[in-house]
Amino acid sequence: MRHRVIHLINPKTHSLTTRPLYLNRALYSPLAGLIAVAGAIPRDRYEVVLTDENIESIDFDLKADLIGISAMTAYVNRGYEIADTFRARGVPVVMGGVHPSFMAQEALKHCDAVVIGEVELVIDKLLDDLERGEMRGTYKSEKLHPMVGLPMPRYDLIKKDRYVNRTFVQTSRGCHQGCTFCCEPLMNGLKFRYRPIDEVMREVDNCDSRMISINDSDFFGTPERPKEVMRALKGRGVHWQAGVTSKLAQDDRMLELAAASGCTLMSIGFESITRATLTSVHKHVNRPETFVSLVEKVHSYGIMVFGLFMFGFDGDDPSVFEETVKFCIDANYDACAFSVLTPYPGTLTWYDMKKANRIVSFDWTKYDQANVVYRPAQMSGDELRLGQEFAYEKFYTPSSIVRRFPVRGKRSRLQWTIYNLFMKKGSATDRKEAIAEPTEAPEVSPMPPVLPLKREWRQAVLEGTGAPGPHPA
Repeated sequence: MRHRVIHLINPKTHSLTTRPLYLNRALYSPLAGLIAVAGAIPRDRYEVVLTDENIESIDFDLKADLIGISAMTAYVNRGYEIADTFRARGVPVVMGGVHPSFMAQEALKHCDAVVIGEVELVIDKLLDDLERGEMRGTYKSEKLHPMVGLPMPRYDLIKKDRYVNRTFVQTSRGCHQGCTFCCEPLMNGLKFRYRPIDEVMREVDNCDSRMISINDSDFFGTPERPKEVMRALKGRGVHWQAGVTSKLAQDDRMLELAAASGCTLMSIGFESITRATLTSVHKHVNRPETFVSLVEKVHSYGIMVFGLFMFGFDGDDPSVFEETVKFCIDANYDACAFSVLTPYPGTLTWYDMKKANRIVSFDWTKYDQANVVYRPAQMSGDELRLGQEFAYEKFYTPSSIVRRFPVRGKRSRLQWTIYNLFMKKGSATDRKEAIAEPTEAPEVSPMPPVLPLKREWRQAVLEGTGAPGPHPA
């Protein structure tokens, strides 16, 4: 009896970090979620085929028994097109990922089933239903995964020579920051769930790469757990990078362990250089007055700082672009990404803006942190989009690159150069419309997989969805 074939697809994203820009490689692989899904599929029953449309074409003629599509908001419309094409050929389709998890009823117009949130606890039922020809509707676990016994992701399915960063190891899920613009706590909860250290190290030892990205929302979320992971990483010959919050990135003992265990880069969501703005979006952990000393301290341990900033908050006026870029250059950030605030469906920012009738466009292809889909408070949409473009151009000018180049210290000059070249070229070829065209609102409302814990936030969500009463978190 032949193995049934499951074809997993990541739709094309048009992102500056996932497009092949140099030597036919993209800076990041977007496949971490799909190879985890593939790892949960029994090998003795199914053959898995994996396609990343960013680097290859989809084989619509492939004889598959099931199509699995993962999509974020910016490329969910392309996911719907792919799903419609396969369903027209009689192939069942299941969708998952962030956008279908929040907008399941919308996604079901294009597919047979939707996985809401985590897949591991529902995959067996989904596949059993597929075998019986009864796979349909939504699949959602009544509880969150305890993070024990997660299957090994299928790293063998990734085309290794097409990405600079291709190996993403998850050590935890959840984030207790609760930023109003972020989906993470509404997908995975405000409480951290940790994988056993030995299981994490087993994946590190068997992922077939000595360069890994720790795929946690906030690796430095608590004081002690990251130290346990870093102690275990020491001596393994691994070079790693991770997303961390600014507060614990100033802890010398944390940085000592990071450097000793092979850390080369920390991505930090600084978001804004204005304290009032950070407070307004519940990014309380950030203290702008410490940003310069933080970058200097991280550099002293031979670790690069990738600064993540966002424009378009209600406290931002047209002066924010020049001030932020000057700050970043003067503070000697190794690389920076500048995003436009985006009210992703289901986030608290979405409900606030929707209630105030400030969202202009509901064209999901514009929800890419570059197009402007809402009315900013203190500037025009054109000013916001062009200001973001200015920030990239200014930060990655030749004079800025020369000024910031790590002539001294232990930071990797090769890695530094790769990031600056990719970000410079990617931003220069990522031109968007100044502001997205107005569209009608979607027919269905988003429902977060995990409702907020704070009573006033939960009420805002329930009112925004038109839900009649409390829902389980």
